[in-house]
Amino acid sequence: MTSQSENIEEEQISKLEKGRGIDCHGGIETVICTSPSIVCLTQKLIAEMIGTYFIIFSGCGVVVVNKLYGGTITFPGICVTWGLIVMVMIYSLGHISGAHFNPTVTITFAIFRRFPWYQVPSYIGAQLAGSLLASLTLRLMFNVTREAFFGTTPADSPIRALVAEIIISFLLMFVISGVATDSRAIGELAGIAVGMTIMLNVFVAGPISGASMNPTRSLGPAIVMGVYKGIWVYIVGPFVGVLAGGFVYNFIRFTDKPLRELTKSASFLRATSPNNNASSSKN
Repeated sequence: MTSQSENIEEEQISKLEKGRGIDCHGGIETVICTSPSIVCLTQKLIAEMIGTYFIIFSGCGVVVVNKLYGGTITFPGICVTWGLIVMVMIYSLGHISGAHFNPTVTITFAIFRRFPWYQVPSYIGAQLAGSLLASLTLRLMFNVTREAFFGTTPADSPIRALVAEIIISFLLMFVISGVATDSRAIGELAGIAVGMTIMLNVFVAGPISGASMNPTRSLGPAIVMGVYKGIWVYIVGPFVGVLAGGFVYNFIRFTDKPLRELTKSASFLRATSPNNNASSSKN
C-alpha cells in the first residue's frame, strides 16, 4: 500500500517537473507554470507589473523628493535615476517578459510580428496597473502637493511638447529595435543602451515635456492625482514616435544575416582584401 502511494506521488512530482499537473476542476491534466523552461502568461504579466511599478516608483519618486526637499536631487540626478532604473529592470526581468514596460512598445512589437497580439491587452493592463500602484504608493508615502506633481505636463506649448515626445520616443524605439530585436547586435548590452537612451532623452526633453515616452508613465500619476493637463500629448506623442522608430529600423534592416556573411559578399571589401590584392599581383 505504501509503495503504491509512493509511486503515485513520484508520478505526480514527475508531471510537475515537466510542467504538467491536474486541474482541480474536473481532474483534467493541464500545462502549468512549474517547469523552469516554461514561462506562462501569468508570470510575464507579474513581471511587467513589477517592472513598471519600480520604474514609476523610482523615477517619479525622485521627482517628488526633489520638489519637496528643496531640489536636493537636482535635474541631472533625476535624469540618471530614470536611466538607471530602466536598465536595472531590463536586466532583472527582460528574460521573463521581454521588459516592455510600455504599451506603445508592446503594440509596435505586435505590429512587426515580434509579439503575439492576443497578449497585448494583458500586457497593457499589467503595465497600467503597475503605474497606478506606484503612483498611489508615492501619494501615500509623501505629502504630495499640486506643486510637487510627479506626472508630466507641457511646460509651454502642447505642440512643442508633442514634437519633443515624438522625437525622443522615436529614438527610444529605434535603439530598442537595434539592440534587442536584431540578432546581429550584442544583446547583453541592451539594458545599458536603452537605459542610457532614456537618460539622454530626459536631459534633452525633460524641461519641455517631462520626457514621458510612455503613456503609463503619464496616465498613472494623472489618474491618482487628478491632473489631466495635456494628457493627450503623452498618449499620441509616444505612440507616433515609437511606431515610426520601429518602422524606420525595420526598413533599414534589410537582412537578418550576420555581419561576417555580409562582409564576405560586399564587393568593395572583397576588392580591397589582402588576399585579392595578392592574387591580382600574381596575375
